[in-house]
Order: sequence, then structure tokens, then C-alpha cells
Amino acid sequence: MSSAPNVVAVCGSLREESYTRTALRYVLRAAEEAGAETTLLDLREYDLPVYDPDVDEQGDAEEVTRIVREADAVALGTPVYHGSYSGALKNFHDYCSFEEYEDTTVGLLATAGGGTYGSTLDHLRITVRGVHGWVLPHQIGIRKAYDAFVDDPEAIDGRQFVDADLEERVETLGRSLVEYAAIEPEVTTSRTAAADD
Repeated sequence: MSSAPNVVAVCGSLREESYTRTALRYVLRAAEEAGAETTLLDLREYDLPVYDPDVDEQGDAEEVTRIVREADAVALGTPVYHGSYSGALKNFHDYCSFEEYEDTTVGLLATAGGGTYGSTLDHLRITVRGVHGWVLPHQIGIRKAYDAFVDDPEAIDGRQFVDADLEERVETLGRSLVEYAAIEPEVTTSRTAAADD
């Protein structure tokens, strides 16, 4: 890894005026301020046909998986759809495997139109762990995302967080991705080592 960690945020919303995309840009800004090189992987900008394991090299899959594979840390952002994450993010996720995620630090962010996002974050956490990603304990859920921002032409995407505490939590995710980008957690603790003796 270079001295500057490479942090990638994947936006699982295809909406033009996406609150998820805006929140991820705040994450990336905080990561940049913490010393990272950052990339927004906006799924609207890539051709990703529905994943078919029998078809090689579909659309932009090779480029997208390379971006994730080369990342030191990844933030996954999604709107909440029917209590889970978006089909666009699921399809992207289907293209990725151990090669992309193993031992990679991953942060999670979900934006809800209502007040429920817990199951969405749980589903993402389970699927990332399934490909051996290291998911940060700190995660972000934004309730009533349409009320979470006010228009501000000076702010990211022309939107400013209404709640300064929520903005700080979002920025903490960006800083945490940088702080833990190079983590190599020990799977053997002193307690398990003692049990093995």
C-alpha cells in the first residue's frame, strides 16, 4: 500500500438527485482530509448488465472490479428498498468476490425514506463478511433522508446536513476508513491462545 490509502465509495443509488451519493461524497471528503486518495464509483456511470456467471467480461465489470480490488478501503452506500439494499448495489456486489474484498476494510451507509435502515445495514454486513471483508463497527443510517439536508450552494452537491451531529458521524466513517485501511486483525487473541494450550 502507498503512503496514501486508496478509499473507494460505491453508490448504489441510480437516482439523479441521490441523497446516498451526497452522503458518500461527505465520507470521501473526510477521507481526503485524513490523507486518502479517493474515488466515487457511481454505478449510474457504468454498464453492468444483470450478473450472469456463464458470461465472461460483461459490460464494464472488469473495470469496476479492478477499482474495488485496488482499494485499501471501500464504503458501500445504498438507499433502503423494501428493508434491504438496492438492486443496483446487489448486482454490482454479485460481480465481486473474495478477490475484491478479502481483508479489505469496508464501511456501510444507508439512506432511508422513512425511519428504518437496520435490516439494510445487516444485510450488507452479512454479504461483505461472506467474501471476507473487514466491516467497520461504525456504520451510518440516515432516516428521512429528504429532511436530512438543506440547500446550500457552497456545500457538497449543493446540500448541507441539517444535523451537525449526523454530519460528524458521516465524516467519522470517512476518517475510520483511512485509519483502518491497513488493518491486519489478529484472529488469535490471548484468550483463544490460552484455550489452545
